[in-house]
Amino acid sequence: MSPRLNHVIESPARTRLLLGDLGALLLDAGLSVTEVHTRLSQIAASVKAPVTVSVLPKEVFVADAASGETTTVQAAGTELSMRQTAIANRLAERVRLGLDSFADLPELIGDVRRITRRRPDMQMVIGSALVAAGLAVLFRCPWWAVVTSTIAGLVVGVCVIVIRRVPTSVAILPFVVAFVSTSLVGTTAQVFGLGPVPLYAVCAPVAVLVPGALITNALLELTAADVVTGSSRLMYGVIMLGFMAAGISAGARLTDTRLDESSARKLTEAPGLTGHLGWQAHPPTWLSWVGVVFLAVGVGAAFGAGFRLSAVALAVMTGVYAVLTVLGPVIGDIQATGVIACIVFAASQAVERRTPAIPSVAFFFPAFLLLVPGTVGLVALAASDTNGIALAVGTFVSLCIGVKVGEFVSAIGLPSRSGEAP
Repeated sequence: MSPRLNHVIESPARTRLLLGDLGALLLDAGLSVTEVHTRLSQIAASVKAPVTVSVLPKEVFVADAASGETTTVQAAGTELSMRQTAIANRLAERVRLGLDSFADLPELIGDVRRITRRRPDMQMVIGSALVAAGLAVLFRCPWWAVVTSTIAGLVVGVCVIVIRRVPTSVAILPFVVAFVSTSLVGTTAQVFGLGPVPLYAVCAPVAVLVPGALITNALLELTAADVVTGSSRLMYGVIMLGFMAAGISAGARLTDTRLDESSARKLTEAPGLTGHLGWQAHPPTWLSWVGVVFLAVGVGAAFGAGFRLSAVALAVMTGVYAVLTVLGPVIGDIQATGVIACIVFAASQAVERRTPAIPSVAFFFPAFLLLVPGTVGLVALAASDTNGIALAVGTFVSLCIGVKVGEFVSAIGLPSRSGEAP
């Protein structure tokens, strides 16, 4: 093991600024305020800095414990790719362990922020299409709906790129993409006389915008007693889902589209679907595994994961889907979700301690795309289904319990970060 490099203590003001800059990077990387607070507090202890740390979703406050003098650093607000997120997490861990110099943080943070994606627009379009195709196959939509959803996913990817270039228009992005997606799928069904449209045929193309990461952070913050931040994130996520549901409703009314409420809304319902022939037929059940692959690769492309993290996402999603399809029919979907959340959270902590290049956020985020009731809630809102909304709420509560149990298992089964030897 390399020697510790954090024995040099910066001036108090400089130390507070460096901690704040690192916290801002971690916020931009998508970590919850709870996790950012924990990381910064541990690093402050490792460099023997007598400070207190407070974190909000967009700001980091580092105060001198004796004088109360405070340094405030605001997050840049620029979304980092999943690969940048992994590198930022690894940087924080290396600084905590003394493997990277605390004094070199400005250069190291700059290196992370300067990482660029190759052809990000193309990756977003392709990733959006793959996510749409993967979800449509996973929920066994008819073949015509799979093809149409994939095309709609391409269009949604283009819409995301165009609208994000006008910052003032980002607020209407969820409504616009849901409206465009539903109109495209609904028009296809009307022109070719294909009948009612499966719910996931209109929801799958907009899945890249479903606030899964936002709801995940809300979950982590609520379970860590950061109630104000967690509840505000959750409310914002619900508002985004509401905009999407409004877009779906508007698109359906414009094209006179009828949504098929008998289509699968949960993964465990998909194998029981019976179909027709030709384009109205459902994909065979075994093809759902291909849908998982498409979904994982699409997530990797859309969020800039890179090859290694895309492989991790594929492994995690495959495992989660396998366990969910086995446990769901036995103990129920809500209970199975809690069990899986516990296993995945504990496993993510173990993986992060042994392989810093795969941070826990990059490990369990792909799993939560299948578990967090973001898309489920969108489907329920789109269908005005009170039972579906109750399912989404129950799933969220189960996830909260599962994460807390997983955190407890991780704490008693693994050495804490503060107690690890460098």
